[in-house]
Amino acid sequence: MGNLIKVLTRDIDNNTSNFFLDFENAQPTGAERKVWDQVNEILVEAMEILGELQSYSGAGESIRQAIQQPSDERVQERAWDAVVPLVGKLKKFYEFSLKLEGALHGLLGALTSQRCSPTQHLEQEQALARQFAEILHFTLRFDELKMTNPAIQNDFSYYRRTLSRMRINNVSGEEHNEVNNELANRMSLFYANATPMLKTLSDCTTKFVSENTDLPVENTTDCLSTMASVCKVMLETPEYRTRFASEDTVQFCLRVMVGVIILYDFVHPAGAFVKSSKIDMKGCIKVLKDQPPNSVEILLNALRYTTKHLNDETTSKQIKSMLQTN
Repeated sequence: MGNLIKVLTRDIDNNTSNFFLDFENAQPTGAERKVWDQVNEILVEAMEILGELQSYSGAGESIRQAIQQPSDERVQERAWDAVVPLVGKLKKFYEFSLKLEGALHGLLGALTSQRCSPTQHLEQEQALARQFAEILHFTLRFDELKMTNPAIQNDFSYYRRTLSRMRINNVSGEEHNEVNNELANRMSLFYANATPMLKTLSDCTTKFVSENTDLPVENTTDCLSTMASVCKVMLETPEYRTRFASEDTVQFCLRVMVGVIILYDFVHPAGAFVKSSKIDMKGCIKVLKDQPPNSVEILLNALRYTTKHLNDETTSKQIKSMLQTN
């Protein structure tokens, strides 16, 4: 990413404060080290997961042949042999989502403690703020890749149908596979969602708030709204944006901004779109629409279709109009 970026944002007491948010070079302090080390292991694996998902080509041709020649055992075996290792990868992706829950839980615990305000947390614990941003970036990137790769659902559907047929015909096989029927059912719920990783994070954040009853919900929502403000300012201010080393930085900030908006919308009782929201939704949507359309359509769709409160009566007509598809 770019050089050190100075960001103007507003603290929860509405006093303007200046601080640097360094998405590139922030290193953990001694106080951050334990959580940072735990999350870093997950982030290293996250990059591997994205690489595997990006290169996921599927077993479409083998499956088509198997469907067209149902009585040819050799063709059936070839299709099965092609699909099984791919489903092993899908299992790995699903199990990683469970690890991601744990990482996010630890970060939220650190960044929302009552030791200081949300802005102070982000200013003083920049290495953890950076990791939170990287998790959001990974999440939206994973879901983008998943949504544009129909082979994932096709492969998994074929696997489940074949597994079911094996059980009906008493054919040995399930006990030798990585993914038995019980696990396949859980994975099916995960992959049936258009944005499975984002749902994982939304559910985890909601669970974090409900379990930590001694922690005011504002600690979490203010952390999210502050992060959204930071990203918006970086993106809309030429002084900061010219410091970005590449367009990848722009996409990183856009994904993080959209990710925290969605989490805020699920956690805050009134959501992100209500007039009293601490997120400048009109400003955030404008920032998105100021980008080349082909680079942000998926992110706009995430706001349209994966948020909780957009269609509420409390959402202004202007915001709804801004998010309407052309």
